[in-house]
Amino acid sequence: MFCLLLLLLLSFLVQGSDQWHNGDCAELSNTTWLQYRQQRLQLQVQFLLLTRQNPECAKTFGEDSLGKENYFNASKPTKVIIHGYRAMGSKPSWAGQLAHALLGVQDVNVVMVDWVYGASFAYNLVVENYKEVALQISVLINLLQKQGCALESFHLIGVSLGAHVAGFVGTLFEGKIGRITALDPAGPMFKGADTYDRLDPSDAQFVDAIHTDSDYFGISIPVGHVDFFLNGGKDQTGCARSHFASMYGYVICDHMRAVHVYMSALNGSCPLTGIPCSSYDDFLKGRCVNCDAFKGRCPAIGLSEKCGLSVSPVPSQQKLFLLTTSLPPFCAHHILLAMEVSALSKSAEVEVTLTTGSLATKQRLRLQKSASAYTTMMAHPVALCEIHSISMRNTGARLYQQGSVHVKWVCLSHVVANTREEPLCINNVNVRRGAPWSHDLVQVCGLFRR
Repeated sequence: MFCLLLLLLLSFLVQGSDQWHNGDCAELSNTTWLQYRQQRLQLQVQFLLLTRQNPECAKTFGEDSLGKENYFNASKPTKVIIHGYRAMGSKPSWAGQLAHALLGVQDVNVVMVDWVYGASFAYNLVVENYKEVALQISVLINLLQKQGCALESFHLIGVSLGAHVAGFVGTLFEGKIGRITALDPAGPMFKGADTYDRLDPSDAQFVDAIHTDSDYFGISIPVGHVDFFLNGGKDQTGCARSHFASMYGYVICDHMRAVHVYMSALNGSCPLTGIPCSSYDDFLKGRCVNCDAFKGRCPAIGLSEKCGLSVSPVPSQQKLFLLTTSLPPFCAHHILLAMEVSALSKSAEVEVTLTTGSLATKQRLRLQKSASAYTTMMAHPVALCEIHSISMRNTGARLYQQGSVHVKWVCLSHVVANTREEPLCINNVNVRRGAPWSHDLVQVCGLFRR
C-alpha cells in the first residue's frame, strides 16, 4: 500500500511539473441566451493554440503562457483563425477542422480566436464588439513580436464578420501583416462602410477573399487584392433554394460554402482557379477565357504565395470567377460550349448535356430569331477528353417555339487547361422535338489526339 501511494504521489508530481503538456485540453466556447443576458457586457476573448505537436489537444494561449514552456515556435509562421457571428451562441465546429487542414499542409502555429460570448445573438451589438476583438488580437501579436515573430509571418483567416475583425487588426498594424484571407466576409452593416471600418486591400501585404453568399450574409463588393466569386458569389450548387428546406440548407449553406471550399483547396486534390472577368454574366457567356492579365497564370484558392500570382505590382480588387460542383473537392473543369445555328422562324430552347458515366452536366440555351451564334460556360467534374458524350434536346414549347433546330456546328473547348488544346467540334446536327441527339465524344477526342 505504501509503494502504491508513493507511485501515485510521484505521478501527481510529474503531471504537475509538466502541466502544459499533460493538462486538460481547451475547447471553444458555447453560450446560452441566459448566460448571454448575464454576461453580455463581458467580451471574454480567449486564444487557443494548436500545432503539429498538439494537433488534437488545444491549449489556452496568451500572455501568461509566453516565456514558459509551450508549443508555440516563433520561427514558424502563425495562422490566426477568427470566427464571426454566432446566432445561437454555439461554438464554430468548423474551426478545429480548418486548423487541422492548415496543419496538414504546413508546419505552423495555429491560433484560434474564441469570442463566442461577444459574437452571439444580437447582430447589431456583435458588430459593436468586433473592433475590441481586433484590439485584443493586436495585443497578442505585439507580445509575439517581442518573442521574435515578424509581422509578415502572420496570416489571419477571418470568416464572415471575422474577416472584418482581421481587417481592423491589419489597420492597426498599418497593413504590415503578411496576409489576410476572408471567407465570405460579412455584408450586413459593412457594404457601405468606410474602408477604415471594413476589410480592404490596404489591411495586409496580400488580401484574398472568397465570396459565396453575396446576396444575403456576405458582401457583394471586392475587398481584397483578388476576390474569388464562386458561381457568381451567390447561390451555390447543392444548397437548398426553398424556404421549406432545412434551416441550415436555406440560411447557412451558401454562407459557409466558402469555408468548406477553402478547406478542400488546402488538401490540394485539384486546383480551384479563378478567371478574371468584369462580370459573372460576361464570364458565363464565354467572354473571359484566359488569364493573360496575370501572364497566363490564373490565381488559385489556397495557401500558395499570393494565390500563385507572380505579376508585379499585385492587382487590387480583381474579380475572379469560377464554377464549382456541389460536393468536395468542389473542383470543376470549365468547358466552353460554342455553337452556330441556322436561321430560326421562332424562338427555341435547347438543353445540352455532357455525360461521363453517372455524372451529367446540363445547360439550357435560349435561341432567338435575331441571333445565330451562342457561347456558354459549363462546369463538369472531369476534363474535356474524359467526357463520354454530348447530347442535345429541343425543349421548346410545342405551339410557340421552333419545331426543329439545325446546328451548323457545336464545339467544346477546355478553358484554362494546363495544355493548349484545340476545340472538339461536331458539324451538321439536327435537333428535332421529341428526338434527342447524342454523340460519342470519346471517339471524337481519340481522332483529335491522333
